[in-house]
Amino acid sequence: MNELTVLIVSAASIGIFHTITGPDHYLPFIVMSKAKKWSQSKTFMITVACGIGHVASSVIIGFVGLALGVVISRLTFIEGVRGNLAAWMLIGFGLLYAVWGLHRIFIKKQHVHEHIHESGESHTHTHDHTLEHSHVHDVKGKTMTPWVLFLIFVFGPCEPLIPILMYPAAKSNILGVILVVAVFGIATIGTMTAVVMTSLWGLKRISFKPLERFSHVIAGFTIFSSGMAIQFLGL
Repeated sequence: MNELTVLIVSAASIGIFHTITGPDHYLPFIVMSKAKKWSQSKTFMITVACGIGHVASSVIIGFVGLALGVVISRLTFIEGVRGNLAAWMLIGFGLLYAVWGLHRIFIKKQHVHEHIHESGESHTHTHDHTLEHSHVHDVKGKTMTPWVLFLIFVFGPCEPLIPILMYPAAKSNILGVILVVAVFGIATIGTMTAVVMTSLWGLKRISFKPLERFSHVIAGFTIFSSGMAIQFLGL
């Protein structure tokens, strides 16, 4: 095999391995899809969009670095800083989301409503917002959560991409650069969506009804744990 073929095979295998070994690439989408009851198509689109942002940010930094003649060590350092920032963003988002989930369960569980009739009589009743009317109060959260995930993934670097990208670029092989970026991106995004959709398909066959009221807490804690694993275990 020639050098370009080796690079393309390496880009594909590293993209797949990099994604599978990084739980942050798929766990947030799985747990948020279950907690927010996203449809399969919505989950798929959000995962793909975040994957594109994840890969594209590193590609842009890599090309800007190449254009300015920045050495690979400096680009690697920048990617490391972005990685730390993304991990802390996951930790913060997961923790806040888990706390919000607990608040939903234990603080805002019931409301008392008073109804006054035309006759002048009135009565009160309790009303559970956690289960019955969550769709009304979650509209803002449903629109914000995908954007928060997208922002986190834009900050999250594809650490292996720039070193792979630099080699063909150093030889002024533009076709090689394009092919390496395309293969790495397809492998990464394809693996992300495959793991997410396959996991959700499998989870459909398991009943989580007793845990439904804790779904937001579980989702937040899972995202928090993913961020902690990246920051302190190097996953």
